[in-house]
Amino acid sequence: MCGVFGAFAQKDKLLLEDIYLGLFALQHRGQEAAGVAWIGPDGMLQSFKGMGLVHEALDQKRLSQIAARGAIGHVRYSTSGASIITNAQPLAANYAKGPVAISHNGNITNAEGIRLNLENRGAIFQSTTDTEVIIHLMAHQSHKAPLDALIDALERLNGAYSLAVLFKDALVAARDPWGFRPLVLGRRDDTYYVASESCALDLIRAEVIRNIEPGEVVVINDGGLSSLRIPLKAKRHYFCSFEYVYFARPDSIIDGRCVYIVRKEMGRRLAAASPCSRAQLVTDMPDSGTIAATGYADASGLPYERTIVRNRYVGRTFIQPTQKVRELGVQIKLNPMREVIDGKPLVVVDDSIVRGTTVAKVVSMMRKCGAREIHMRISSPPVRFPCYYGIDTPTRQELAAARFASLEDLKSSIEVDSLAYLKESDLVAAIGMPRDELCLACFNGEYLEEGNEGGFEL
Repeated sequence: MCGVFGAFAQKDKLLLEDIYLGLFALQHRGQEAAGVAWIGPDGMLQSFKGMGLVHEALDQKRLSQIAARGAIGHVRYSTSGASIITNAQPLAANYAKGPVAISHNGNITNAEGIRLNLENRGAIFQSTTDTEVIIHLMAHQSHKAPLDALIDALERLNGAYSLAVLFKDALVAARDPWGFRPLVLGRRDDTYYVASESCALDLIRAEVIRNIEPGEVVVINDGGLSSLRIPLKAKRHYFCSFEYVYFARPDSIIDGRCVYIVRKEMGRRLAAASPCSRAQLVTDMPDSGTIAATGYADASGLPYERTIVRNRYVGRTFIQPTQKVRELGVQIKLNPMREVIDGKPLVVVDDSIVRGTTVAKVVSMMRKCGAREIHMRISSPPVRFPCYYGIDTPTRQELAAARFASLEDLKSSIEVDSLAYLKESDLVAAIGMPRDELCLACFNGEYLEEGNEGGFEL
């Protein structure tokens, strides 16, 4: 996952602090690097990028003093390319038709083939990210206007992309025809914004206009706002169900659904399908399981108690770049409270078990604090398949539910007294979309069927 944010005004103004704040609100979508790019009053493309969290990578005070008409930003969580400054975004370049900068959320599944094809034609890549193929595809269509070259490039891509693209005189937002990753449009006074999630618009007090639709290209320039369509090759939408399970902030609206309400409904349905009469209270794995846990408690009639205190100065363990950091992160991030746990049978609700690292360690800590029984309830189906559209689960061997022959073996591995997952049908019902509008591939292995060709004609 990554977070993208962009702004375009009718005149030069101090936009870059808005970009900084928007990225700050999207920090949960990427913690490895952050960057901004903008077109200054002189028409030149400039950028700042750095490794780490937004406040580490970017100088808010300096950005707040820079005037620009258009700017984009990015927080990175690497799914394609190493975690190095060269791969930090926005990616920026000057080509025959002028400056271009791109912020990308998603995974381009045919990027490797396109890259090889371009390199055989003389292209020299500066990064190892899939995003850079877009810039090179545009450069190979230098006889076209920048917007036409961009759309031509997008027609050649497979997989997931939600983009904020900055030209000298325009901000462009584009979403792939399948709609894997969210993208929303907003406005405050004479400034338009695009963002991965609505919570970023809330922070800067911009009004949410609407979602950018799958296959839509929104152009914001001196003429205002206009909309184009990528020639449709999608037979259905593939809205990512894991956005609702884990990635999105609960205060965001994703494709018309409030994430908080969806997660609470997941918990209610989990309680109805997998009750636990032996438990005295419901608790959560903070913070990813908190909302579902309150829904489970409401539906079961059991009291909800916070039994684990989270150190809020430590980032999400799941999206740290290495397994070693993930393992160390659990120990400094979560601390169970013996006084609440000791002697009690518990229902512990979490949103998912991905690698299994965190849940096993927390269960062990709760046992040491005297928990009499631990009944684990997961508010999504088992994650058994890797995601190729923007989640860092590259092999089945890394996924706990795929490593073990049965859920009973997984239960024994994490040393809980019982283990139950939300059914796929209940997840779909909680989200409130038709099943054939959702991507459930990480749960059931039903991937988007598309070609993997990387060829193009000059």
